[in-house]
Amino acid sequence: MRLPLRWSVSTLIALALLAPVAHAQGKMDTPIVRQVDSSRSSLTLEVQAGASGAPAGFRVQWMKLSDYTANGGWPSDPNSPLLSRAQFYGNPTWNVSSGTYLLQSDGTITIELGDLFDETGVLTNNLSELGDQQPYVVRAQAVGYGSDAASDVSPDLDATTKPAAQNCTFTQGYWKNHPAVWPVSSLTLGTVTYTAAQLLQILNQPAKGNGLIILAHQLIAAKLNIAGGADPTPVASVIADADALIGSLVVPPIGSGYLNPDDTDTDSQALDAYNNGNSGVPHCGQVPTHAATWGQLKGMYR
Repeated sequence: MRLPLRWSVSTLIALALLAPVAHAQGKMDTPIVRQVDSSRSSLTLEVQAGASGAPAGFRVQWMKLSDYTANGGWPSDPNSPLLSRAQFYGNPTWNVSSGTYLLQSDGTITIELGDLFDETGVLTNNLSELGDQQPYVVRAQAVGYGSDAASDVSPDLDATTKPAAQNCTFTQGYWKNHPAVWPVSSLTLGTVTYTAAQLLQILNQPAKGNGLIILAHQLIAAKLNIAGGADPTPVASVIADADALIGSLVVPPIGSGYLNPDDTDTDSQALDAYNNGNSGVPHCGQVPTHAATWGQLKGMYR
């Protein structure tokens, strides 16, 4: 799925920096990238800077192994549609590890490809989830700093997402892209009830460091999963706590509510683990079997 990108000129210029830049000076030391974990829709990676660190951040490129093989390796064109890329230049507020992408000597941080929609401090051309049981090739590069050019790219990392399961949960990205199979036409977040159309607006709203939006994304997915038949036991207390945190706040873009991400991170991460099938209820592998009529689908947007 293509997502509309409405970025400023300065952001587009920054995104152009995703392509490697050549300099006549020395080079930053090459980082290392390792796979830490995976879900059906994401890869959790650890990036470790070399001795020179990555004081201006780092770039990551990834592509499907099948495309990599068919292309004979990495595309020479950095704007190839086969290539996904991201530049990590600031501070994360969603998948938080060491607190900054500006790495000191031998510093490390954890990133999650396929789960960048709500993240801050990153520019990317791909906000989508990854495919389930899909092999990928990944590499990283430290951004140039001062008189030193960007590092060489790291050795290729082969990484594979987990297979889909049954009896089961879906991620917030799945529910965002499959409104026709939603098991309910409204949900209550905190004390406020939202229609399906409003919930879709919330799911498509970037968090930009707002913990309320981050929490709402995961809470919507969890409640849709439970409404669809998933066992609520592992997250019943988390959902109750999340609703209490939200209270009467109205989630953007429907309202202008705000919560500090530090206050919502524990519940958001617990719900994210549940939605990814990592809390005792496995992840779904198939679309729910009930079909929505065209009339039902139109009704969700009225």
